[in-house]
Amino acid sequence: MSSTYAIAIRDFTKRYGSFEAVSSLTLEVEPGSICGLLGPNGSGKTTTFKCLLNLARPTSGTMQVEGAPVQPATFEELAYVPERSALYEWLTLADHLEFNRRSYRKYDAKRADELVNLFRLERKKKVGKLSKGQQTAVALILAFSIQPRILVLDEPASGLDPVFQRVVLDLIIEAAAGGATILFSSHQIGQVERAADRVAILKNGRLIVDGTVDSLKGSEKVVEAIFDQAVPEVDGLTSDARIRRVERSGRILRAYVKEDSDGIARRLSEYSPKNVAVMDLNLEDIFINAVGGETALPQGDR
Repeated sequence: MSSTYAIAIRDFTKRYGSFEAVSSLTLEVEPGSICGLLGPNGSGKTTTFKCLLNLARPTSGTMQVEGAPVQPATFEELAYVPERSALYEWLTLADHLEFNRRSYRKYDAKRADELVNLFRLERKKKVGKLSKGQQTAVALILAFSIQPRILVLDEPASGLDPVFQRVVLDLIIEAAAGGATILFSSHQIGQVERAADRVAILKNGRLIVDGTVDSLKGSEKVVEAIFDQAVPEVDGLTSDARIRRVERSGRILRAYVKEDSDGIARRLSEYSPKNVAVMDLNLEDIFINAVGGETALPQGDR
């Protein structure tokens, strides 16, 4: 496997008894990039993270970080924020920071102080007394304060309000600008669209979409027609080879168009709509198209 990838997952499969949680997954993440991993609940995202980090054993396949399997020494340069808190609830934030200071050679106390102030946390408060969002903030402070080259983040904005969600996205983008590689999952599609330069979508443990955000969004157009009354029947629309899918909702008709979007718009204009618009796909469209309407993810901040 090429060592040019910061994270390289090849033909990864994980079974629990007869249940196949992840099947033949190959995912390679370039250094300095941000890869967003999306999928409905139970699609295999967390299982992939755990096996990548050697917290669970793959059934088959290979998984490497910077050209080698994860070893204890890897965590000098890799930070992991799990979806569920792995903090010591009986210790204070100050205790956790001291633990980090003693454990990591690259621990940056000044950076840790900046992040504590940014998230407005109390150092002397026991972690078990903090809210879920505040515990997430503590985990992020610990992760970013060791200046890692690799960050694996499972729902890194979980429980945070919209203001602090934006803070997390800024931290991710800033880290990548400084050369770090980030692989993260999120239930907020807007977060992934804003931060990631590449997206992978899992469904039932299988990779069904993988590409840069720009290329995925440019792969199709959405032609949306809004009518004064209910959407009329448009002869032959669903069988038109230029169109992959048609949605009707009340007075709105949306056609997901593979080619000649202007031609489709002209055709719909013949039915006297109130308005016709040709739009780029957004990541929410791509996700819903990929998972077939399994709306396990909220819409997020588009």
